[in-house]
Amino acid sequence: MEKKVRRSGFIEGTFFATTAIIIVKILGMLYVVPFYKIVGSQGGALYSYAYNIYLLFLEISSAGLPNAISKIISEYDTLGYANTKKRAFNLAKKILLFISIVVFLILFVFAEEIGMFIIGDIEGGNTFQDIAFVIRCVAPAVIVVPFLSITKGYLQGHKVIAPSSISQVVEQVVRIFVILTGSYLVLNILHKSLSLAVGIAVSGAFFGALAALITIQLFFKKNSILEEDYKKTKEEEKIRNRDIVKKIIRYSIPFVIISIVTNIYNFTDQIIVLRTISKLGYSTTDVEFIASSIATWSPKICMAINALAMGMSVPLIPTIVSAFTKKDKVELNDKINRSITLVFFLSVPVETGIFSLATPVWTLFYNTNPYGGMILQLAVVSALAANVYMIVSIILQSLNKYALVYKCAITGFVCNAVFDIPWMLFFHYVLHQEAFLGSIVSSICGFTISSCIGCIGLRRLDKDISFLKSFIWFGKISLCGIIMIIPLLFARWILPFDVTTISGAIYTILILFVIGAPIYIFVTYKMGLIKDLMGEETWNKIVRKVTFGKFGKKA
Repeated sequence: MEKKVRRSGFIEGTFFATTAIIIVKILGMLYVVPFYKIVGSQGGALYSYAYNIYLLFLEISSAGLPNAISKIISEYDTLGYANTKKRAFNLAKKILLFISIVVFLILFVFAEEIGMFIIGDIEGGNTFQDIAFVIRCVAPAVIVVPFLSITKGYLQGHKVIAPSSISQVVEQVVRIFVILTGSYLVLNILHKSLSLAVGIAVSGAFFGALAALITIQLFFKKNSILEEDYKKTKEEEKIRNRDIVKKIIRYSIPFVIISIVTNIYNFTDQIIVLRTISKLGYSTTDVEFIASSIATWSPKICMAINALAMGMSVPLIPTIVSAFTKKDKVELNDKINRSITLVFFLSVPVETGIFSLATPVWTLFYNTNPYGGMILQLAVVSALAANVYMIVSIILQSLNKYALVYKCAITGFVCNAVFDIPWMLFFHYVLHQEAFLGSIVSSICGFTISSCIGCIGLRRLDKDISFLKSFIWFGKISLCGIIMIIPLLFARWILPFDVTTISGAIYTILILFVIGAPIYIFVTYKMGLIKDLMGEETWNKIVRKVTFGKFGKKA
């Protein structure tokens, strides 16, 4: 007997989405340990080159449609336009098919030219032919992944979060299986080239997305998902397909810009760092290691922080769009403040922990390297700034503040690109520190500038939106982070373990986690932050879910 899938509320949707994304990101963090040991630093750099290009072209092929569809479906769902929802979804799929094929062909045909642009005149490491081969291996994914994303957007627009969340886990499991099994077999059993091993690894994106798409389609077949009467109403008869296409394009553009800018941050940093530090006397081995670490491998560790913003953004779009459509200013202002602050609240302890444990964490994930720990320390700060920026951007898009979206995205990116080299030269010649740290500082500045422009602009456009509550919460959360980090730094100083060894890194991480996590939870609870942000009823509901009903007061 078929059953109808239940829709999720804001907090419940956040719980589902965040739980799934955290599982996915934890898996994404863990697989890099054996993968990096299989392919080494040169293979890691090759993977980084191809994967960052793939992410950039993936955003182009998606054309912002998944998030745009989520927004459009939520809007029409609130108005009760079932027929228009269905037409919008079908039209978006046709647009997506055309764009994806074009982008795939560009990526496949011009792979060598892209490889030459990335590596430049640097010799002694990966060649542009190696990069081109790996790019061609990942190219088919730009056709499958967008269709997976747009189907998720359709469900999320209806506030049906569970199927999308489960498919994400399936996608990651299959992808990691292909990455690890493929690369190990190629190098250690078949004894083939490193480029072939990395090529098989990046193709995991295609196979993972295919498995996830099949999983979601099974949900559609086994459940009567969102059964509705698709007969046109009088109001819908006035809405032509041409009008829907225009709305899809209008809604997609800001998502495209924000997504491309987010991904181009890493790509730009990678290219600029490669060229700048090679001119400053770093060896080719160090240049490739540093550039790939900044663009790919430190962000892998920071996934735990990024997962929080991504988990918040999934249910955020339909709830804010719903409040905006109903013109409920009180709910809208509350959702905006809670969303931004909740990301900050959840990110701070993770950031503080990784910052305090940068060297042992890097040793545990990759290897002992003098540059790894210092890159990771600044990378977690950049991840936090990126999280806040992501949420602010999604809020602006949900409120149709497109001019602000463009202004934030372009200004932040330009600031990052323009000040990358000056910051690196400042670190090298003035501070006498490692030059590449300036690149990460430039990214932090870019994300921060974008967030500030967005918040200030939103306040000027709508006086009913106030961020005073967020600033108060930010101050309390920062104080909690300081209270947490002081004992962590002291414990790190007195612990006798050698953090450049795997065993010493594990002991240090476990001990400091046991110290830090209870301190943050205790201090934030005593300050009333947990109940202020989530509400006592929601907090008890989450406690009951996590403890399977053993703890937490019932309403």
